[in-house]
Amino acid sequence: MSRSRRANGAGSVYIKHGSYYGRWLTAAGGHTNRKLGKVRLPGTSDGLTRRQAERRLRELMDEIVVVTDVSVTVGVGGRAWLEVLEAKGRSKSHVQTVESHLRVHLVPFFKEKPLDRIAEADVTRLIVHLRRRGLNPKTVRNIVSSLHSIFELGLRRLWVSANPCKLVDLPVAEPNSEIRYLKQAELVAVLERGIPDDAWGPIERPLYLMAAMTGLRQGELLGLRWLDLDGRARKVRVRQAFVRGEFKAPKSRRGSRGVPLAAELHAALDELRFVSEFTADDDLVFAHPETGKPLGRSFVYRRFKRACGRAGVRVVRFHDLRHTFGTRVAASGEVSLRTLQEWMGHRDAKTTLIYADYQPAEHESEIVGRAFR
Repeated sequence: MSRSRRANGAGSVYIKHGSYYGRWLTAAGGHTNRKLGKVRLPGTSDGLTRRQAERRLRELMDEIVVVTDVSVTVGVGGRAWLEVLEAKGRSKSHVQTVESHLRVHLVPFFKEKPLDRIAEADVTRLIVHLRRRGLNPKTVRNIVSSLHSIFELGLRRLWVSANPCKLVDLPVAEPNSEIRYLKQAELVAVLERGIPDDAWGPIERPLYLMAAMTGLRQGELLGLRWLDLDGRARKVRVRQAFVRGEFKAPKSRRGSRGVPLAAELHAALDELRFVSEFTADDDLVFAHPETGKPLGRSFVYRRFKRACGRAGVRVVRFHDLRHTFGTRVAASGEVSLRTLQEWMGHRDAKTTLIYADYQPAEHESEIVGRAFR
């Protein structure tokens, strides 16, 4: 790695999203973009004037600019970022997601292009490429977020002089308002006609019933232990989840949470414990009937899909049992959305708002009727 001063050039100042940005040619032959500060509005003293922004640009251009080793590519920087994530103790699922972004999308797109030669336009082309391949906006934003983190590591290690991901316009991720769930008759059909008479049957019925009557995520169900069931308080304590081969804290903002345990569900779990070989407090509630180990996510989905088929109901995802809980509790009108948010472990109240349309509203239909009378 070597250092050199900038090449001669005036650079340029432009405005984006209410802030001044500076752009200039580096001695390495690439372009650098830096945020200079907010634009000062007329009649205020906050922010920069155009002259101040140009002065700040000249100061930045006079600083030492890093010229990187061409061996630092997205692949090299990505591997270094994966090491940082593991050193931080990030979850296995997080590390695997970033690794997948690198292997499937980022490295094949940028190939051996040096990290410091990637500009805003290159990142924009990546976004267009991903969208044309049919990836949804949320997935594209996640992939660019991984690239953003690699560039931030590059800034700390002096591989690059700027992070071009800060300047791109990301696709807007619209919330998915479509909710699929099982109606009461469909759920009953699955529980009564969809469960086979085999070694897995005693596990399946309480598993599906608990998913629908507590709204726990699949990983939270698979990580549930007998000590988490509080029969006296009629609650289930959600303390961990089993995701991608490891136990981890649940996704809810405050970690563990308590969810009501209905009498019908409590009885079904008692039946399961009576026939299970694994009933110690630390044993998993929904354990493999022979080994006591956690069930596989895909295995559970396949069994549930077959149960729907046997019952003659439309096939939905296992996750839609969680929506079954959310819609039915909201439709009862007896629980506030704030309480429902706590029970379901949503970090953001906006997520719970998808169930707002299922809440009954007193006298609304009468009011509309009178308005058109």
